[in-house]
Amino acid sequence: MTDALPPAIPAATLVIFRDTPAGPPELLMVERAKAMAFAGGALVFPGGRVDPGDHALAAMLGRPDDETAARIAAIRETIEEAGLPIGLSPMPSIQAFERLRAALHAGTAFGEALADAATSLDLDALEYFARWRPAHAHARIFDTRFYLARLPADAPAARVDETENVRLFWATAAHILAETDAGRATIIFPTRRNLERLAQFTDFDAAVANARAHPIRTVTPWTEIRDGVEHLCIPDDLGYPITSEPMSDAVRG
Repeated sequence: MTDALPPAIPAATLVIFRDTPAGPPELLMVERAKAMAFAGGALVFPGGRVDPGDHALAAMLGRPDDETAARIAAIRETIEEAGLPIGLSPMPSIQAFERLRAALHAGTAFGEALADAATSLDLDALEYFARWRPAHAHARIFDTRFYLARLPADAPAARVDETENVRLFWATAAHILAETDAGRATIIFPTRRNLERLAQFTDFDAAVANARAHPIRTVTPWTEIRDGVEHLCIPDDLGYPITSEPMSDAVRG
């Protein structure tokens, strides 16, 4: 039962697609600092907590619901962490966007920073893809909404903020999985399952179509014994090509 689960921190993350001349699209990944309490040293998508300010801005927009606040958080966190203007309309100038990002880092309210940059939010630029809420015994459990977005053609180069994260890079989902399997990268269980799902798509439109073809239900992994081995499992009807992994291999943050 959901009400029996331990408390979780609302969060949002953004899977950003960058088109390539040939082959599958690349995704933006950030590497978290090893000292971070959650997923230290792991590769993740840009994102973070949904703050009270995100709810306040959602209310100002006339959409005072958790899902709108999560979309706002995903856009804000991507600006702060990666320096990318996803979900902004009109696209601000480079100078205005740099001032907006600096204002957010200085603690300015998002709505105020947007007004100063003469831009506003385009929340429909994000496609709701998945929601994950683990239930394992951990110091921090996040209830995370995942969104898809396409990198604007005139976006500036991504730049890591070097606070919670130490680097960022673009790579295909298949390449990230291969690097992890070779021991050159670390990803936690939800990131792996989502990368496996994302690796199926030849372009952004295919990913969006897949997202719309499956219901959004909160994924809470569970454990069960399969062929004598304890596995961490997820539902098999939400679009994920691999729905279990031996507990001995699973990385859980």
